[in-house]
Amino acid sequence: MPEISTVGEEKLIHIPEPLKEYASPDRQRQLYKKTMRIVIASQIFGGAGLAAGITVGALLAQDMLGTEGYAGIPSALFTLGSAAAAFLVGRLSQRSGRRIGLAAGFLAGGLGAAGVVLAAILNNVALLFISLLVYGAGTATNLQARYAGTDLAQPNQRAKAISAAMVFTTFGAVAGPNLVTVTGKFATSLGAPALSGPFMLASAAFMLAGIVLLLFLRPDPLIVSKAIAELERVKDGQRSVATMPNAEQQPVHKPGIVVGATVMVLTQIVMVAIMTMTPVHMQHHGHGLGAVGIVIGIHVAAMYLPSLITGVLVDKFGRTKMSYASGVTLLLAGLLAAFAPGDSMAMLILALALLGIGWNFGLISGTAAIVDATSPQNRAKTQGSVDVLIALAGASGGALSGMVVASSSYSTLSLAGGFMSLLLIPVVIWSHKQNEK
Repeated sequence: MPEISTVGEEKLIHIPEPLKEYASPDRQRQLYKKTMRIVIASQIFGGAGLAAGITVGALLAQDMLGTEGYAGIPSALFTLGSAAAAFLVGRLSQRSGRRIGLAAGFLAGGLGAAGVVLAAILNNVALLFISLLVYGAGTATNLQARYAGTDLAQPNQRAKAISAAMVFTTFGAVAGPNLVTVTGKFATSLGAPALSGPFMLASAAFMLAGIVLLLFLRPDPLIVSKAIAELERVKDGQRSVATMPNAEQQPVHKPGIVVGATVMVLTQIVMVAIMTMTPVHMQHHGHGLGAVGIVIGIHVAAMYLPSLITGVLVDKFGRTKMSYASGVTLLLAGLLAAFAPGDSMAMLILALALLGIGWNFGLISGTAAIVDATSPQNRAKTQGSVDVLIALAGASGGALSGMVVASSSYSTLSLAGGFMSLLLIPVVIWSHKQNEK
């Protein structure tokens, strides 16, 4: 980490020698590639961990509470927990680097998933709710890991870096829902409820993701990027921090942060609300757990698998156009989910696939906008704060979704979500006007 010392009245920057070697573009590229490999490995495990909550969380709550009116509560709780975790992981990463921040978040998520298993065995609703809050740390960390790849990426490859980290989440995230039956049988063989099985997988997966990062993400990409930024300022003649802004005062592009955050918040609300109630909707129409796992597995694949293509499109055509594409795709998903026959697997698969793709467009374009608008000295802190808003948006969508369906219908929920996604268009237009001033 760059250190500051005082000589007379002048505060001088001292960059540790091991970090100075990364002033070389070749060394930066080598570390960037190594960082991406480690992040990708952790994302494979992390994806398997996050799938448990979205696949069977609502069903587990419905079983334990005896009513579907509160089936959205698990989604709300683990997304609320992810909001707190996003804030803490962002602050910890800013201070101590990505390795410590991300590893701590994944390990906490693993403990939370283990708590959900214990709550299901004991049929303890209070423990279930507390454990779901802690489980949310894994979800938040899995999302924040996408930023680690951007720390050493060039501006014209940031979206691709985000995409590369996200696309490998697909392997674990798709496997998780499709292992519902297998993990359920494993759980019952141990005398635990079948619906606790996916959370057993989640606990092991989050723990492994945390261990991978803790052991192998060295040197830390965020710490190196900070050192590189300091070296660049020294080359420009700013050898004293008295002439430089501190981390709190580093320049940020506020319209870029506003539009990036808004795009991600709106896409999160729409995606979580519709996704959360789809398993309950399917059970009402006679679909079993296997069918639910297939639909949610395809949905999660659509959330992450298009990432490599999306990253190229965002870097080539810009953040704005892909934000518009996100809104339109989510609208189509909402319309299709609303009007699809409940017994039609094919139509539900298509609707949930479009829902995942629309979310993917929004998350990558919004994330790239946030990275563009920040500097290494304030990036992790800002990213954590934005992810708090995203998590709270997901919590709201998850909590309200069950109430909307209980008082109205799944179709009403889907229509409302689809049209809500279009609100991001005027925000993007506002951002353009701000940039022109």
